[in-house]
Amino acid sequence: MANIKIAVINKSTVVKNDSQLVKVVAALQKQVSRDFAPAWGIDADLRLVAPNSKPAANEWWLVILDNSDQAGALGYHDITSKGLPLGKVFAKTDLTYGEDWACTASHELLEMLADPTINLTVFEENTANGGVLYAYEVCDACEDEKFAYKIDGVLVSDFVYPAWFESFRKTGQFDFMKKISKPLQLLSGGYIGMYNIKNGGGWTQKTAEKVNMRSRAAVGSRRERRTVPLNQRILSTANKQK
Repeated sequence: MANIKIAVINKSTVVKNDSQLVKVVAALQKQVSRDFAPAWGIDADLRLVAPNSKPAANEWWLVILDNSDQAGALGYHDITSKGLPLGKVFAKTDLTYGEDWACTASHELLEMLADPTINLTVFEENTANGGVLYAYEVCDACEDEKFAYKIDGVLVSDFVYPAWFESFRKTGQFDFMKKISKPLQLLSGGYIGMYNIKNGGGWTQKTAEKVNMRSRAAVGSRRERRTVPLNQRILSTANKQK
C-alpha cells in the first residue's frame, strides 16, 4: 500500500463513468506501480471517485475536465482545497485536437508524482558563474504520442528516468521506452522548461528544434504556475468543478 493516495475525479461530459474509464484508471495504476515506481521510487494508489461523491481529505486529485479555457477561467489551478497536489486533464480539448485523453492523464499523473508542487529543478553549471535550471518534468521531453505505449489497450505516456537529468551520464537508460540516448535529449515534439541563471529573463521553453522565448506562458500551464509562489496559488474545490 502506497503512502500517496490519488482520487480520480471525472467532471467531463465526454468521458463517461463506465467500464472504459475503469479500464483507464487500472492502466494508470499499473503504469505507476509497475513502470514508474521502480525507476523513481515513488508509488501511489489510485481510485475512481463515484459520481456525486467527494475525495478523502488526504487524497491528491487527478481531475478529468472538458475544456482547458473553461477550466482556467474557473480557477482550476495547482492545489486542492486541502493544499494537496492537483492534476488536470482536458478531455474535450484533447479529442478536438486528435489527442488521447488517457495519454494526457498519464502525463499529468506522472509529472504530479515527480514534482508535486511544481517547484523542483536541476541545476547544470556550464560556466564559472552561470548555468541553467531545468524544470523537473518527467514527460515533456518525450511527450509526443508516437513515443507512448499501451497498457491493456490504454495509451500511456513515455517518461524519462532520473538519469535524464544527470548530465554526467554517458550510458544508461534515460526513458522507459529507451528512445532517448543521452541526458537532456529532447525527442521530436518534446520540450523542457529552462532558466538561464546568468542571463535572467525568467523561464523559457526549449524544444527539440529551438528555444521558445515566449514572454508569457499559457494560463494554467505548468510553466506559468512555476512563476506563482505556492502560498499565492488558487485552491480548488471538488464540488465546483463543472
